[in-house]
Amino acid sequence: MASRGGPRAAGTDGSDFQHRERVASHYQMSVTLKSEIKKLIYTHVVLWLLLLAQMVVGHLKLLPHDQVAMPYQWEYPYLLSILPSLLGLLSFPRNNISYLVLSMISTGLFSVAPLIYGAMEMFPMAQQLYRHGKAYRFIFGFSAVSVMYLVVVVAAQVHGWQLYYSKKLLDSWFTSTQEKKKK
Repeated sequence: MASRGGPRAAGTDGSDFQHRERVASHYQMSVTLKSEIKKLIYTHVVLWLLLLAQMVVGHLKLLPHDQVAMPYQWEYPYLLSILPSLLGLLSFPRNNISYLVLSMISTGLFSVAPLIYGAMEMFPMAQQLYRHGKAYRFIFGFSAVSVMYLVVVVAAQVHGWQLYYSKKLLDSWFTSTQEKKKK
């Protein structure tokens, strides 16, 4: 190859190093997917903190009930949804497959299941609001059902994308593991 100031090796123009500059696609994908999952986890943490704040304010009666309603039953088990996110973050530094798998399974149990239950729990109140225009719980002047359904929809999207990207990341890690075993 070429030296810094000396002659170039015969038969080369110095541009034949490009093929060695590429990073394997599964490593690139791993970095990209980790970044996307981190964004989703941080979004989840913001939603989680908002629900926690609503629960604390509701239980400690820091504001009147016409400002912040008492939490629905689904919100209590949803507080455990922070655990899968932490497991996901712990899996990233060393590409720990078992932590990522645990994160995916517990996301279904602690995140998605309470959201499904919450949608079913709030449905009669949403139906009453739609049919009769009556709401009995409020969050800063808005009907609590409307606000919490918005939270459920956003959280379902966050967890859905988080599971999708986690599966893609798991596939990427398995690809790199299989290539290491071949060598």
